[in-house]
Amino acid sequence: MHLYGQLHPHDPVPEDGSASATFRRILDTPGLHLFVLEQDGQVVATTYLNVIPNLTRAASPYAVIENVVVDKTLRGTGLGKQIMAATLRAAWDAGCYKVMLMTGSRTPATHAFYRACGFSGDAKTAYVARRT
Repeated sequence: MHLYGQLHPHDPVPEDGSASATFRRILDTPGLHLFVLEQDGQVVATTYLNVIPNLTRAASPYAVIENVVVDKTLRGTGLGKQIMAATLRAAWDAGCYKVMLMTGSRTPATHAFYRACGFSGDAKTAYVARRT
């Protein structure tokens, strides 16, 4: 939760136990994978992989990566590339034909990072609808 606070610093922190219940649901749901990197007993990087069944592409699944975050004090040390490589490897091992992610960041370094991890920023156009 400390890392997620760095990702979205203005989000309220759940105080009602819902974060623990959601964490348990993630771990118990096939196709949902939470990756973490630890250093000295502390979680310093995380990604979230959703492998989604699909009826096109010869019934090959696809994946979506969310909530990519490396502790702000350790960015630029290679941990992000390390966890992204493991996350992508898990998607390919699951038979995914593609892996997608979106970022709301306008920071050029963030986009350079994703390109360095093998993502193309011009392959698709993303649209987002939010509940009003």
